[in-house]
Amino acid sequence: MADSLDTARAQRTPGTPHKRASGLAARPWWPWTRRLLWTAFFVLVGTLLFTQAREVQWPEVLAAMRALPAWTLALAAALAAFSHALYSTFDLIGRWWTGHGLAVRQVVPVTFVSYAFNLNLGSLVGGFAFRYRLYSRLGLDNATITRVLGMSLVTNWLGYLVLAGGVFAIGAVTPPPDWRIGAMALRGLGVALLAVAAAYVLMCAFASRRSHVVRGHEIELPPLRVALLQLGISCVNWATIAGVLFVLLQQQLPYPTVLGVLLIAAVAGVLTHIPAGLGVLEAVFIALLAGDDIARSTILGALLAYRFLYYLAPLVLASLVFLVIELRARTPRAETA
Repeated sequence: MADSLDTARAQRTPGTPHKRASGLAARPWWPWTRRLLWTAFFVLVGTLLFTQAREVQWPEVLAAMRALPAWTLALAAALAAFSHALYSTFDLIGRWWTGHGLAVRQVVPVTFVSYAFNLNLGSLVGGFAFRYRLYSRLGLDNATITRVLGMSLVTNWLGYLVLAGGVFAIGAVTPPPDWRIGAMALRGLGVALLAVAAAYVLMCAFASRRSHVVRGHEIELPPLRVALLQLGISCVNWATIAGVLFVLLQQQLPYPTVLGVLLIAAVAGVLTHIPAGLGVLEAVFIALLAGDDIARSTILGALLAYRFLYYLAPLVLASLVFLVIELRARTPRAETA
């Protein structure tokens, strides 16, 4: 049974090196065009990073972190590191599903780099462009990269659906009076989110038709055990991210409330297409949490520390890892030439 699964996965892996090489030989203009496009891409990334760094109020970040106890920062940093490490395993599910031959030590750094840039620069630059860039440098074709990316996206949002659905359904978060969505509507949304997650798991368990075409892309349902794995690691990851904020807020608010507000802020950041959700995260937390129980300054201080520990520090490390991957990918070509 294991041999047949491995054979099937190998057959699903499209593309071969000699076919790609012959295709490039027929298009002599393509290498120069590709270099030009990627040069423009790196200029864009550099500009975004510079802009991002200028928008950060560094004195306020340092002041907020100094106001927190050392053990609080240490625990929050450990949780942030665990979350990034856990997310870095998401693409391993796609590795198994597509049967591509990259080693774990190659897949995990690519996922980490993509996630860190995704958080800071948005999904188009981080989650998509960096994955295609790095995986193609390691030899994967676009069709395989797309399937790996799709599996990771489903993994990430499946856990969101379950946690957000549960938190909203039990009424852990109360919308302000001036919001368009009321408490009952939010609970109804929670039930709907749980239904969507349950439908995916049930389809993976019982659907007789395992392949579907959506907008020209073939989508295959994984086995039930894979769907449950996706659900488990995604829920743990979202819960850990909320744990970072819960610790930085020094447990002044119930954990389910912090989790619920984070999940609302996450969607708000995606919908606004603002890199790192600048201003969105703060606005949602202030609107939902600031009041008699906790001061506005406490929330802002915790969020500044959170941005440094979960967004900026990993981005610095990811930039270094990205350079290492790029240099290693160039070395074999130089030796071949």
